Amino acid sequence: MTLEILTPDKKIFEGEVTAVTVPGTMGSFQILRDHAPIISTLEDGPVIIKTKGNEEIIEIKGGVVEVLKNKVIVLAEGVA
Repeated sequence: MTLEILTPDKKIFEGEVTAVTVPGTMGSFQILRDHAPIISTLEDGPVIIKTKGNEEIIEIKGGVVEVLKNKVIVLAEGVA
């Protein structure tokens, strides 16, 4: 599945991932391949990106996540 993390200033991340964990308003949740379509608000916290054999953490300052047809878009207000 594809992940994009965007801020008003620039694109922070773009690429193929196996899993993404985001800091949802009601608690963090993980997104895997073939996840149901969803739009959710995000709190300040870590976005944990898992690729084949690698893990990266990006701290965001709130935002929104959209999942549709194996494409995940995180619109963050900023990064820490």
